[in-house]
Amino acid sequence: MTNKLSDKDKKDWEKFVKGDEKIENKDKEFLNKNKIYLDKTIDLHGYSLEEANKKIFEFIENCYLNNVVKINIITGKGLRSKNIYDPHQSNNLSILKFSVPNFIKNNAELMDKILKIDFDSVNSPSKGNFDILLKKKK
Repeated sequence: MTNKLSDKDKKDWEKFVKGDEKIENKDKEFLNKNKIYLDKTIDLHGYSLEEANKKIFEFIENCYLNNVVKINIITGKGLRSKNIYDPHQSNNLSILKFSVPNFIKNNAELMDKILKIDFDSVNSPSKGNFDILLKKKK
C-alpha cells in the first residue's frame, strides 16, 4: 500500500466533503422503514454474576419482544477500570466482561433470538462493553 494520495483521490475527497452526498449506511439491513430503529443499553456495574445473568436474560427477552435491533451491554471492565490500581484484584479476572457473553452464548433460548454477538469487543482489553444484534421477532 502506498502512503501517497493521487491527485484524483484528493479531488474526489474534496468533492465529497463539499457535496451533499451521504455515505451509505452499512447497517441498513437491520433497519425497517416501517418501524423506528431501536437500540437499548444496559449497564451491569455492581451486579453479582448471578444477578447479571438473570438481568441480561430478562433484558434480551424484553428487547426481542419489543423489536429492539441492537443492545449495548456495559460490563465495566475497560481501560478505566480501577482494578488496575488494586493489588488485591486481578487485572485479568474480568468476571462480567467474559462470563456474561459466555452465559448468553451457551443459552440456546437466548441464541435463538440473537443474530450476532460482538466478540471482538468482548476480547478487546480496552473495551468495557459489547453489542448484540437481535433477530426480528417471529
